[in-house]
Amino acid sequence: MSDTEAVLRANEAFYRAFAAGDFASMEALWSATAPVGCIHPGWNPLSDRARVMESWRMILTGESTAIECRDPQLYLHGVLAWVTCVESLETNMLAATNIFTREAMGWKMVHHHASPVAQAVWPETVRPQTVRPGGPTGLVH
Repeated sequence: MSDTEAVLRANEAFYRAFAAGDFASMEALWSATAPVGCIHPGWNPLSDRARVMESWRMILTGESTAIECRDPQLYLHGVLAWVTCVESLETNMLAATNIFTREAMGWKMVHHHASPVAQAVWPETVRPQTVRPGGPTGLVH
């Protein structure tokens, strides 16, 4: 599997765990060795794994969340990759960035940041992205 496919699968797994309220899967997605951080909408930045995991435990407790990752854009640079996207929730749209690092056990999340957007400015018909080879960063267009 290519790095592009592996990162996109890790990103999809993040949203599946989020939607299902599956803390064990969410915790397994995050790096246990690299520094991690997270900025939830309206929260102060969290900067260590224990605090980040506790925040997810609180968020994922209770009902599942209808959330969808839309218009993912993937960037690769060495052992780092990041995905920008729009998180579509039942009543909100958030702009998000998910950062991953390549580790022995695959691509692991090291940072998630989501913040509200004022309004949707992209077409509702956005389709999954395809890779255009030749770009120095591996940008998915």
